[in-house]
Amino acid sequence: MLGLFPEIRPYQEGTLKVSDGHELYYEQCGEPAGLPVLVLHGGPGAGCQALQRRFFDPRHYRIILLDQRGSGRSTPHASTEHNSTSLLLDDIEALREHLDIEQWVLFGGSFGGMLALLYALRHPEKVSGLIVRGVFLARQCDIDWYFGGGASQIFPDAYAEFRRHLPEDERGDVLEAYHRRLNGKDEIARLAAARAWGSYAARIRTLNENNHLREQYHDTHRALSIARIANHYARHQYFLKPNEILDNAHKLGDIPGFLVHGRYDVVSPLSAAWELQKRWAGSELMIIRGAGHVSSESPTVDALIRAGREMYRQLTNTLPDAAD
Repeated sequence: MLGLFPEIRPYQEGTLKVSDGHELYYEQCGEPAGLPVLVLHGGPGAGCQALQRRFFDPRHYRIILLDQRGSGRSTPHASTEHNSTSLLLDDIEALREHLDIEQWVLFGGSFGGMLALLYALRHPEKVSGLIVRGVFLARQCDIDWYFGGGASQIFPDAYAEFRRHLPEDERGDVLEAYHRRLNGKDEIARLAAARAWGSYAARIRTLNENNHLREQYHDTHRALSIARIANHYARHQYFLKPNEILDNAHKLGDIPGFLVHGRYDVVSPLSAAWELQKRWAGSELMIIRGAGHVSSESPTVDALIRAGREMYRQLTNTLPDAAD
């Protein structure tokens, strides 16, 4: 089973001013002349992590990480003002132009994978390939599943704790109730709501208990951006038309793509990836046994690295070094 590549540091870090007062952090790692790949984090609001540099061989790939609006090291932190799917897609294109990249591979998980698919639909000529983990289609049924309809049947204890943070008379609409607390004037209440939101998110993402993941979601800085921005997007149906991705997936045509999905993904059930693969001619679905939603579980790490190697082979017509 393949493991992550060794830890690396960026060879360049920068910020990009975009619209409406937002300034985005980005970094570049690996081989400057290598095959460009943009890493799109999930959440939304999670920001990039050092681990995400390590899915691609730094001898062959130019690895680019971007903190989306309000996330990670981008400013203003945890902001939902002027923060929508369309604006994030504009930001991705602005970064491509800023870095003078003709075409790139997009690598994203969950919400990041959603952005990758939408960007490819908007700019197919700029995309050489896609690697999408934990396919999330942002349909109303996906939102309903996550916030009660399905996930609560598998994690009733975690969902009960998630709702317990709210007064009984507000539990009928958890998104609105959390919105009020995450955006209220009481800082203690904001942080408490963010931690409760993060605790639920961490509990249902992995097949086995992962204390490290839970600690990440409880980090004050990160918890607030994830909770506020994720709530913002869910309340607005991710700023998409109903079934927008599946209805247009055929337009992805022969763009090569790997869909990496855990069989026991509770955040976004496997059926989402299954339906997408049927509509996208150039895609291959990799169903990962013994895995949930996150990228850090060993079987998923193995699949993602294999997808990166195969993507490189297809796009360059060369095989990675035998030592890889």
